[in-house]
Amino acid sequence: MLVTSARTLLRRRLCSIELLKDYTSRRSGISFSSSTWAAANVEEDAAAAAAASCSSSESVSVASPSVRNNMLRRRRFGIRRNNESRSTRDTDAVELALDSVVKIFTVASSPNYFLPWQNKSQRETMGSGFVIAGKKILTNAHVVADHTFVLVRKHGSPTKYKAQVEAVGHECDLAILSVETEKFWEGMNSLELGDIPFLQEAVAVVGYPQGGDNISVTKGVVSRVEPTQYVHGATQLMAIQIDAAINPGNSGGPAIMGNKVAGVAFQNLSGAENIGYIIPVPVIKHFIAGVEERGKYVGFCSLGLSCQPTENVQLRNHFQMRPEMTGVLVSKINPLSDAHKVLKKDDVVLFFDGVPVANDGTVHFRNRERITFDHLVSMKKPNETAVVRVLRDGEEYEFSITLQPLQPLVPVHQFDKLPSYYIFAGLVFVPLTQPYLHEYGEDWYNTSPRKLCEIALREPPKRAGEQIVILSQVLMDDINAGYERLAELQVKKVNGIEVENLKHLCQLVENCSEESVRFDLDDDRVVVLNYHLAKVATSKILNCHRIPSTMSNDLLEK
Repeated sequence: MLVTSARTLLRRRLCSIELLKDYTSRRSGISFSSSTWAAANVEEDAAAAAAASCSSSESVSVASPSVRNNMLRRRRFGIRRNNESRSTRDTDAVELALDSVVKIFTVASSPNYFLPWQNKSQRETMGSGFVIAGKKILTNAHVVADHTFVLVRKHGSPTKYKAQVEAVGHECDLAILSVETEKFWEGMNSLELGDIPFLQEAVAVVGYPQGGDNISVTKGVVSRVEPTQYVHGATQLMAIQIDAAINPGNSGGPAIMGNKVAGVAFQNLSGAENIGYIIPVPVIKHFIAGVEERGKYVGFCSLGLSCQPTENVQLRNHFQMRPEMTGVLVSKINPLSDAHKVLKKDDVVLFFDGVPVANDGTVHFRNRERITFDHLVSMKKPNETAVVRVLRDGEEYEFSITLQPLQPLVPVHQFDKLPSYYIFAGLVFVPLTQPYLHEYGEDWYNTSPRKLCEIALREPPKRAGEQIVILSQVLMDDINAGYERLAELQVKKVNGIEVENLKHLCQLVENCSEESVRFDLDDDRVVVLNYHLAKVATSKILNCHRIPSTMSNDLLEK
């Protein structure tokens, strides 16, 4: 009989939760994007009912019905108090976010890298953001990438306000917006940045995911803290993995822990359920501090090293590492880095700024957690120095190295800027970039030209300002007939002079004083054109293809 009563109470409790949830949603305009809030209460009530039925069945011969009812009532009241305190914390976090989180409407138009003189069709995207100190809005860079127009709307308001993009950091996927209209800021509160949460700490992700127009709250716990590949910027920075769903539209919204921001929602794990990632506070602060100090985003620093773990005992013995020593072996050094001046191949990095580097390349993080020492490097400010202790030929040395953001030979992304191009006699020359290769489709690694793909992913720069210039296509005309199959090859030389970058190639061609111009391509291919006839043909080809100029605006600048 008592088991039946417990089940009846459970059904009544479940109905009450659903009614309360529906009432709260209608009153506050909040839609809870997961059923965690209700499920937690139902599971605890079910546990209480089961515990009550078990304890009563075992003590039925000694406990009276009134005693059993009192036991059940006490358990139920205790659960209700726990639920009330948890609900109060969640409500405080939500109420805090209601006057800070905004919905962002972006109109964007990306370049066409196969036809670099024109853009693709414009598209509309939506995301989230939140107010930070200084009357600024923090969001993700991918929410406003290649933007042409940005609007924001605060919770509970039908009005959209025009916003300006103040700074964008595509590597860390963060952006800062501003709104000039003072009316927008009425009733808005800024959120305070907190600390990195510990494992299993609860966070609430607030934003505007697809599937509705109202604000949404998704709850989860911290599962992992470690460097992760940022999909938008293709960089490796610290990220926090949570088990809350982060869907399109959530991007840029805050992850709240207590009454402070623990991170910014920015991506999820494709093909997995309820695995999302948030940008942690140290990365956010590094981005904001860089913008405030220099007025623009400057990037994250790098040592410019490629290192190998020294976990093999024989490898450590070969490089004369004593048993108490740990570190990583230097395999490659970026020629543009300051480390190239002092470090050598086969050096063993033992310490970075006094922090010992383990044989697997990790350093102590907190408690029993470890993190790759690249994180320590990335948190340095540009032009800041670091002390690196290395083992070289059995002797220890210390070097002071100035850190700088380093750019790869082939740019990983080209957001918010038009691609460069130069056209001569229908030959279209462009610098090689990964966005150019991405035009070959989602499977670009397999469908793009193999040699260009290998250069883009593995070739290091040799000097500052260097570019890989390619002949991307041939706009057919009598002047270039027979050269159409030479597209997608790298341009090595012009009239015997090695090409440094696209601007250099443009200058070599425009300033040519010889009767003909010769282009030496990869695979020992050669293109030769009569200079005067080629200049005449260029104008005709541009008119035929409705191309406004022979070169992009950046090449016109002196």
